[in-house]
Amino acid sequence: MVSVAPTPAEGQSQSTDKESATDIPEAVTGEGVRIEVSWLRWVVVLLFSSYSLCNAFQWIQYGAVNNVFVRFYGVSTFSIDWLSMCFMVTYIPLLFPVAFLLEKYGLRTIALLGSALNCLGAWVKLGSLKPNLFPVTMLGQCICAVAQVFILGMPSRIAAVWFSEREVSTACSLAVFGNQVGIALGFLIPPILVPNINDQDELAHHISILFYITAGVASLLFILVFFIFKEKPKYPPSHAQYLSYSMEKQKSACLDTIGRLMKNSNFVLLLISYGLNVGAFYALSTLLNRMVTLNYPGEELNAGRIGLTIVITGMAGAMISGIWLDKTKTYKQTTVVVYFMALVGMVVYSTTLSLGYLWVVFLTAGLLGFFMTGYLPLGFEFAVELTYPESEGMSSGLLNVSAQIFGIIFTISQGKIIDHFGTLAGNVFLCAFLALGTLLTIFIKADLRRQNANMVPKNKILDEQPQQDRDPNQSLDDCL
Repeated sequence: MVSVAPTPAEGQSQSTDKESATDIPEAVTGEGVRIEVSWLRWVVVLLFSSYSLCNAFQWIQYGAVNNVFVRFYGVSTFSIDWLSMCFMVTYIPLLFPVAFLLEKYGLRTIALLGSALNCLGAWVKLGSLKPNLFPVTMLGQCICAVAQVFILGMPSRIAAVWFSEREVSTACSLAVFGNQVGIALGFLIPPILVPNINDQDELAHHISILFYITAGVASLLFILVFFIFKEKPKYPPSHAQYLSYSMEKQKSACLDTIGRLMKNSNFVLLLISYGLNVGAFYALSTLLNRMVTLNYPGEELNAGRIGLTIVITGMAGAMISGIWLDKTKTYKQTTVVVYFMALVGMVVYSTTLSLGYLWVVFLTAGLLGFFMTGYLPLGFEFAVELTYPESEGMSSGLLNVSAQIFGIIFTISQGKIIDHFGTLAGNVFLCAFLALGTLLTIFIKADLRRQNANMVPKNKILDEQPQQDRDPNQSLDDCL
């Protein structure tokens, strides 16, 4: 339901804050419609970022101290890798049911389910504090993996529903920012709280501290989501969002939407290139502890710090990219440059990892992270531009499915290559696919449909024929 302000009497004008509210011209919409951003938008995006942070932390918390959990549970490194890869496997079959729930029940329901499952998974893992209870920790991790399906594709949807066209890319970056902070903390905190010691009882005590803190934070965030998170603002924040509300009743079934997206050649190219980039990041994150400790034995803590460096510089890259997009709207050019620099960063990191100088690894990992993880919100926002007015949740969800599929393939393949040929060969494997992704990105055409929708109400005055002679639905069709 769209909130429509009363049309002003003849000779009068509505008084609105120019920075927060405007009116779509009656010649375009046929009615005075109030466009206004809500102050609550910042609370919503911060709250989403927070529980996304907690979920991302749980994804990587085992991988950051891979060798410690291998010894504690008495399982193989491949089994511990699956504590990360279960997030990727779970996402693929559950995307479409969750997309259906999003379209049918809205953002608040999805937020409640995501934060609740994230909380439940954290508490289940507290029942796995003995070496013979690896299946319990796997169960808890799988519950958190299901929670991820309700989280990972939401940044662009939240940005579109709550933020104006001047803020939407920055907002998407902020929403992705929380996930990246969670990964950063997942690299930093576990090596500090879970030291590499031989006493199993003492090790179990340290693991319990990690799990209790995580469960406490997840519980608090669920409570906050329950009481604070709202479905949408009172008024649409942009012209494009107003048009999206107007078309809600006309939106077709999930499979029809997917069919149209798959016929969009530009989106398909982005789908593959996004999957290659983010899949490489997933593999790199999962196997980072193993790669660093193979080249620098006993440096588990620094392995976590290198992961932290990758993500922190990536957060900076994501925020800069979002602000740049809001100011310039150069989606194609920015995406190509960032993708190419991610390839350059991967090449430099690969060639310096085994030189024997940890400080060099920190520098090159930071360069890699700035562009590789800085690319994440770019992909989301570019997809929304290319596919508007299709559901933001569906386009983002398909990007994430591609990332999960490539993430599984790359993690398993790179792990096997590292075991047989060493870390350099494993990283060269990722470089080859990043080069392919860069090439595919170059061929994407910048068909910015959402930007066009935002510009029409401001620039297109429909004076070709008298207002009374126009089809009332024609203006909406013209805008699209």
